[in-house]
Amino acid sequence: MFTTRPELVGTHGMVASTHWLASSAGMAVLEDGGNAFDAAVAVGFVLQVVEPHLNGPGGEVPAVFAAAGETTPRVLCGQGVAPAGATIGHYRGLGLDLVPGSGLLAATVPGAWDGWLTLLRDYGTKSLRDVLGYAIGYARDGFPLLERVSHTVATVADLFRDHWTTSAELWLPGGAPPAAGARFRNPRLADTWEWLLAAAEAAGSDREAQLEAARRAWSQGFVAAQVDEFSRTARRDDSGADHAGVLTGEDMASWEATYEDAVSADFGEWTVAKPGAWTQGPVLLQQLRLLEGFADRLGYVDGVPTADTVHLAVESAKLAFADREAWYGDTGDVPLDVLLSREYADARRALVTDTASYDLRPGSPLGVDPRLPAHVLRGPALAVEKDSLGALGEPTVGRTGTVRGDTVHVDVVDRWGNVVSATPSGGWLQSSPTIPSLGFCLGSRAQMFWLDEGLPNSLAPGKRPRITLSPSLALRDGLPSLAFGTPGGDQQDQWQLGFWLAHTVGGMNLQEAIDSPMWHTNAFPSSFFPRSWTPGEVVVESRFGGLDELRERGHSVVDAGPWALGRMSAVARDSRDGLLRAAANARGAQGYAVGR
Repeated sequence: MFTTRPELVGTHGMVASTHWLASSAGMAVLEDGGNAFDAAVAVGFVLQVVEPHLNGPGGEVPAVFAAAGETTPRVLCGQGVAPAGATIGHYRGLGLDLVPGSGLLAATVPGAWDGWLTLLRDYGTKSLRDVLGYAIGYARDGFPLLERVSHTVATVADLFRDHWTTSAELWLPGGAPPAAGARFRNPRLADTWEWLLAAAEAAGSDREAQLEAARRAWSQGFVAAQVDEFSRTARRDDSGADHAGVLTGEDMASWEATYEDAVSADFGEWTVAKPGAWTQGPVLLQQLRLLEGFADRLGYVDGVPTADTVHLAVESAKLAFADREAWYGDTGDVPLDVLLSREYADARRALVTDTASYDLRPGSPLGVDPRLPAHVLRGPALAVEKDSLGALGEPTVGRTGTVRGDTVHVDVVDRWGNVVSATPSGGWLQSSPTIPSLGFCLGSRAQMFWLDEGLPNSLAPGKRPRITLSPSLALRDGLPSLAFGTPGGDQQDQWQLGFWLAHTVGGMNLQEAIDSPMWHTNAFPSSFFPRSWTPGEVVVESRFGGLDELRERGHSVVDAGPWALGRMSAVARDSRDGLLRAAANARGAQGYAVGR
């Protein structure tokens, strides 16, 4: 089949991410003797600089990983929680039915800094300066600005000029958006990181002591103080009004990143591991469980999925994501054992016919009727930005002025067998006003909470929002073998499904599977403000070729063009011979894999 690039094969180490500069920084760490965890952290910080429209220091990072010699994947939770003042009563008292998608009210505790440093402390070998220096260099000395960054700034320029003047000072030099390809600098962000480094190194020469000092300097020092002060002033958000935030320095001081067991399910020789139901991660497992019963109908011809394969995948996705909406959240009683069981999948699979469904149909895993938010029960609000498809793997700004962000991804494997998959996000330049003393803005992940009482994903202080970020790790014959993921919000676990089917059913190598035509459905509520959806809609790359056949089955088909969907990356390790592999998405001419 046609492939855009070769699958990389080597023995030393492999890095794949959504930006070539970040991948190169990670490889430099591996070449300097670092392991996969050191490299992943370096990549993560560089991505905060070079893809500022997709993630930033004020965002978050979940990761799934396996350390060398270990066969039980773990999850890093670098997702901050809702502040103490983030109550349903407070938001309802402001006249809000939904948490705004931008501005200060949407902020959770920033989790990326503590998440990355916790991973580096416990599994890495390098110092903070070793891994952070690449990002500081790009922030201080400049980097070539992506066209999408320039476009995003241009789209929100009036908002910056009229309301977010601190963002205008950074992103509108001379009063206009910076040109695509121009060398762009963020010296204030470099200053912030240098200050944190100084605090770390003042703790002495011990690596762990330095990392602990840097964590405290963030959550209990200058950064937290500046966040606290900035959040107290009302600023414009998606509601059309000005609101102050509820995030405080005390919220930051009382939170830290944690680890937990991955959620996994077996599929023949493979076991797929995901973060838990505080993410949407288990929907990939539910989709795969549903498709087990259709194994004899799944197939690829010359690297292209059959129409039956896409139809069955889309109908399975509708059922899995409906369950996500009804049952997932940061609670202790999500019935994952039932949701991922073959018995439950058998019952749900009976709902799949040869005709597209236009209904949102969550199941009853415990014999209890599912409960949906009032906003969902009122019915779909059709998306208005149809010209963007909402599916290009980049931020989109609708005609209403609503700004949605996306994210980034990194996968790393090293010669010792350490494997990491991480999906950092949040703190997009267009999500919240820039804090001028820090050079970055806060995140907006709280928009994913509902303002209804009693739901798994209801807003509550100290609770994680049910996020879309969904890194993946797979074991083959019980050994960690494959790490993969993609940006894309609600589409992440649909594009990952397409990659997985191409690789395991279609028999393609990593690059071929990434290049294979992708698809997704928008037939369930979006996780992002204003929480719209379009029943029956399927967005498909035209290279698939079976658009008319999908229409004949009742799907409302949107032709995305030949190369538009997904920003997948992947790395692998063959336990039999130790060979390492990597691949990255060519769509958008931005993601790259490197290795040797």
